[in-house]
Amino acid sequence: MVFSFGQRNIGIDLGTANTYVYVEGKGIVLREPSVVARNTETNEVIAVGSEARDMLGRTPSSIAAIRPMRDGVIADYDTTVAMLSYYLKKALGGRVGKPYVTLGVPSGITAVERRAVIDAARVAGARDAFVLEEPFAAAVGAGLPVMDPTGSMVVDLGGGTTDVATISLGGIVSSRSTRFAGDKLDEAIQSFVRNKYNAAIGEPTAEQLKIDVGTVSLEEAENIPSSKVRGRDLLTGLPKTYEVSAEDVSMAIQEPIAEIVNALRETLEATQPEIAADVIDHGMVLTGGGAMLRGLDKMIQEVTKVPVLIASDPLDAVANGIGESLKSLDALRQK
Repeated sequence: MVFSFGQRNIGIDLGTANTYVYVEGKGIVLREPSVVARNTETNEVIAVGSEARDMLGRTPSSIAAIRPMRDGVIADYDTTVAMLSYYLKKALGGRVGKPYVTLGVPSGITAVERRAVIDAARVAGARDAFVLEEPFAAAVGAGLPVMDPTGSMVVDLGGGTTDVATISLGGIVSSRSTRFAGDKLDEAIQSFVRNKYNAAIGEPTAEQLKIDVGTVSLEEAENIPSSKVRGRDLLTGLPKTYEVSAEDVSMAIQEPIAEIVNALRETLEATQPEIAADVIDHGMVLTGGGAMLRGLDKMIQEVTKVPVLIASDPLDAVANGIGESLKSLDALRQK
């Protein structure tokens, strides 16, 4: 165990859509959107998290609201450092000292992308930084027996990536990472509304549609009331209110959902027979925000013929799993 005198170790689920911060001994202390607002002239950080998210699509030319993480990796290094620094200070509540930080990363991340995450955390104020693959952290957070000689399967449906992995004896046996995830669903909804209604809607509006009326089942969609959204008429350029049905949203997301299911199939096909048998016995577990999409668990179960369970706290699973890993930082040092 690595100790820092008077300083708690910290775990961070650095997601494309949201960032969760876990402080050792306290649990998850922050749940904030991964958004930063900066002054484009002075480069000064104006807002971080929820306050910055509320500025998306509403900023003047002198302010840029940025999502520094894209597809599960750092897209804007300096802004990511600023965001991490802000969250570390907020989580520590003004305590002096540099904590050891463990961050979750997608299973398909490259060595260069992994190094960028570690360097960003160190520049942001970490004494040292380690990374843990998100599907493994999700499995730990979901309470799966990852250290046992029994195969477990987890599907972490995040904003930037969907990570699928089978796990046994404390390690990942087979995995797939696809960038068809929450953001791609939002983009598909935006594209569908644009083509059907000649309307432009923003990312936050598309995401809210997905949450309010989204379902993978066209049959279920028939029983869900439509949702009113505001957008811009592409023909007149004027603002307008539209009524978007659950059927619209369901049709919009069919293609990215098919890609996610394909990643599941590929992972199962690459899985050893003994572990596949364990997965059939115990089922696969869904974590992340996408796990709460209506009908997704049933659809995956029908296609794969494997029982599907949703983690009790799907949004917190990765952060809780990283938090558990803080008890064994020496092991992370070896990775």
